[in-house]
This record gives sequence, C-alpha cells and structure tokens, in this order.
Amino acid sequence: MSEKLTSVTLQALKGQRKITSVTAYDYFSARMAEAAEIDFILVGDSMGMVLQGHKDTLKVEVPHMIYHSSAVRRGAPKTYLVTDMPWMSFHISVAETLKNASRLIKDGAAEAVKIEGGIKRQVMIEACVNAEIPVMAHIGLTPQSINTLGGFKIQKEKQRLIEDAKAVEAAGAFAVVLESIPSDIAGEITDMLSIPTIGIGAGVNCDGQILVWHDLLGINDKHLPFFVKKYSNFYETGVEALKEYAKEVKNKEFPEQVHSYSDLKFRKNTL
Repeated sequence: MSEKLTSVTLQALKGQRKITSVTAYDYFSARMAEAAEIDFILVGDSMGMVLQGHKDTLKVEVPHMIYHSSAVRRGAPKTYLVTDMPWMSFHISVAETLKNASRLIKDGAAEAVKIEGGIKRQVMIEACVNAEIPVMAHIGLTPQSINTLGGFKIQKEKQRLIEDAKAVEAAGAFAVVLESIPSDIAGEITDMLSIPTIGIGAGVNCDGQILVWHDLLGINDKHLPFFVKKYSNFYETGVEALKEYAKEVKNKEFPEQVHSYSDLKFRKNTL
C-alpha cells in the first residue's frame, strides 16, 4: 500500500488526482477497504440507519462512534480514519464539542472528526482546529438536520451553499463533504475552495467521492438513492449461501467427516 495519508497530504491531493473514500463501521469492512487501498475511511453516524435499523441518524451517541471507530482502526491501521461527531455532540458549547471530539481521537483512534453544518458550526470547527484536532466539514444535505430540512432532499440554495463552504474553509477544515447538491453548484464550490470536496450525490466535479460500504457492495437490499452505484450484490449471494447451508444441515449433508473432530485429530490438536 502507498504511504498513509494525513490531513495535510490529503488536502494536497486537490488538483492532483481524485480522492477515494468509503463509509464503513467494523473490523472486517475496514480490512477490505485497506486491501483495496481506499484513501480514507469515514466511520459515519449513518450506522444508525445501516447497522441499527433506525429511520435516521439521530439516535447515535458518542460511545457508539468510539466503539465502531476503534474496530475500524484495528482493521485498517494504515488507512486515514475520519469519525463522525453525532447529533448533539457539538451543538451545545465549545467545551462540550472539544470534550467529545477528543474522545473520538483518544478512545476511537480517529485521526480527524467530521462535523455537519456550515456557518452555524464555524465556531466549533475553529475550536477543534485550534485544539489540534483536524476537521472534515459536511454541507448540503446534513442528515442530522433532517427535521429542519424536511426530509432527505437535494439542496439547491446556491448562495447559502457557497457561504457555508467558505465558512468551513475559513474555520480551518481540511476538506468538506458535499451531499445531495446539484453537480454544477458542487463544481463551482470545488473550483472556489482551496480544500478538497468529497461528493456524495454531488456529481463528477468534486475532488473525491464517498459511498457507504453496504450500498456499493450490494449488502443493503433496500431502496438506494439514485446516485449509488452497486458494484456487487453481496445480499443475494449471501442469502443463497445461507439457503444452501440450511438445506445441507436439514439433509444431513453438513457437517461431513472432514468437518468433524475424530479422537485422533483432537489429540493431535491438543498436544
């Protein structure tokens, strides 16, 4: 694998090549992402929907993020790791924000945190950066704001998006996720900023792209946003494998002798 990225070297990739990222939540998916030489892994609070089965991300807590972030770190020790700050972990005060961000770095083994919101979160981003905690910003469709946005809708207010992008860059963010933004607006923002833009549903003009591991591999069998491309179909393959396993057990075809300990094999394995 090529040399591990940092917030500095990742930012320097802008204009050099496209940046690759996946959102993953556990040791196994992290191992696969690292084997594929993905540039960075995001441990997203989308786990509330993908892993926990909730309708949104709002039930995710800091301890959840720490648990999953540390598991991802063990699976991908050589890959740059960004972890989401969940809802209400950075909304109350600067002191509370720094406390929670530092926990994600110390206990979650993250190398950066991601904070949703533009101008509204400028002070919190700046405080983290001043405390030596790298921040990836996130504007456009911000899932933690789902109740005020009125749903998972494309964000088209160009002037607000530009102002948000400028605000997070000025606050010191080293990159910014652009979610569900028209590609022409995302392109303008990308050209305007000196930091990389990472798109999800924001078109080809961003500096990089991110998708959820379960979505792009086809593990998620539910309806996916139109901007997701499925590169495999793990769900169907897995269901068929489980059906075959169940059939063989019922028909006494599994386990065979080769899968069973004999007295001789057991003695050898315990010597």
